[in-house]
Amino acid sequence: MDTLKIWLAAFLVTLLAFSVMPETAFAQDDTAAATEEVVAEEVAAEEAVAEEAVAEEAAPGFDEIGPYIMTTLLFLMAGFLVFFMAAGFAMLEAGLVRSKNVTMQSLKNISLYSVAAIMYWLIGFNLMYPGDAWIMAGYVGPFFVQTVLDPVGIAAADAALDYASIGSDFFFQLVFVAATASIVSGALAERIKLWPFLIFVVVLTGVMYPISGSWQWGEGWLFEMGFSDFAGSTVVHSVGGWAALAGALILGPRLGKYKDGKVNPMPGSNLAMATLGTFILWLGWFGFNGGSQLAMGTVGDVSDVSRIFANTNMAAAAGAVAALILTQILYRKPDLTMVLNGALAGLVSITASPLDPTLFGALWIGAVGGVIVVFAVPFLDKLKIDDVVGAIPVHLFAGIWGTIAVVFYQEGASIATQITGIVAYGVFTFVASAVVWIILKGLMGIRVSEEDEINGLDMSELGMEAYPEFTKG
Repeated sequence: MDTLKIWLAAFLVTLLAFSVMPETAFAQDDTAAATEEVVAEEVAAEEAVAEEAVAEEAAPGFDEIGPYIMTTLLFLMAGFLVFFMAAGFAMLEAGLVRSKNVTMQSLKNISLYSVAAIMYWLIGFNLMYPGDAWIMAGYVGPFFVQTVLDPVGIAAADAALDYASIGSDFFFQLVFVAATASIVSGALAERIKLWPFLIFVVVLTGVMYPISGSWQWGEGWLFEMGFSDFAGSTVVHSVGGWAALAGALILGPRLGKYKDGKVNPMPGSNLAMATLGTFILWLGWFGFNGGSQLAMGTVGDVSDVSRIFANTNMAAAAGAVAALILTQILYRKPDLTMVLNGALAGLVSITASPLDPTLFGALWIGAVGGVIVVFAVPFLDKLKIDDVVGAIPVHLFAGIWGTIAVVFYQEGASIATQITGIVAYGVFTFVASAVVWIILKGLMGIRVSEEDEINGLDMSELGMEAYPEFTKG
């Protein structure tokens, strides 16, 4: 019996051992699997960290992408300031023409900007900045090479980090060319037909301005010679002035402007609007000159932009005050239109070199611009050259002065080289503009009839008036 009990107990112990062993084995298997999973996760995490470290090491740091981002931002901010100058030109011109021509000036300004935007994309940008694609090295770039923007969501590794985005550069350069066309619009107001004018704008903004601009800003032959024009006293403003002068000579003066040896004033419709336009142009000029620093990636660049702003403002103020004082002396009463143009002449004068002068230098350079306008306006009247808004004295004469003034503060600047550039731009633009105006005159006529001019271009060309309740001759 005892023996039976012993065998029974041994059987039960053996059975219990066999029942527990699989569970223990499975538990060990589970523990081993869990351990392997933890190890795998740790290895994967370590690999991810290592890959991230390698990626960070390969990706450009802010020291590399910062200048690209900041310069792109500069171009965009300065660009929309210069774009706003289109509104300034529109308001200035609308205020200085007679009420029967206000609608036409407004239409011309929005149309010329739109035409310039399309033509600069289609031809102008790459014609002006050809890089290595010159057709005639240093003189003429490639035609009909359209601007292509950066890809959507471009990565830092694919961007040209040494400069700025293509889109921002294109936009910034585009708004300059529209300003050039606006200069012509104001000078030839009140007697030119709409469509011949816009055809001229097509040629000016698509071909003439980009070709001459490439000589300096596209690093063409004048750049290689050492000609200096920081933001465009000549490249932009004198070019617009030369084109306007050619048009004014071929178009002729307004009816009744010069009669019996006298100059008959033709007051503008709204001097408050003209004043507003001048302030808008003054504001836009901070982008015009400041953006032309073309860099904002270092402390030095940002400091230079602020210096340019201060000098630009000082020159405008000095031009306005000089015109204010001089008209009081000459005419015994201040002349608002002269003061407005004095401010603009000061701005044009400092544009060729807004970085180098001291504040006092900017003051006297701008003041000379204001003096030039006061004497140039009656000088043109003596020659019977009718410039409705004073664009030729402001943009051409003050632009020439500003380009020469570069030599006073810019180290290494040569008066001979500066004059060479002035003459080159003058001859090319005046001759090319005259040819285009003459062709347009022969093919379709550029001037409205006497009856239409007397009635006003608003009704004769457009059939609508800006001030229908008050319009008179």
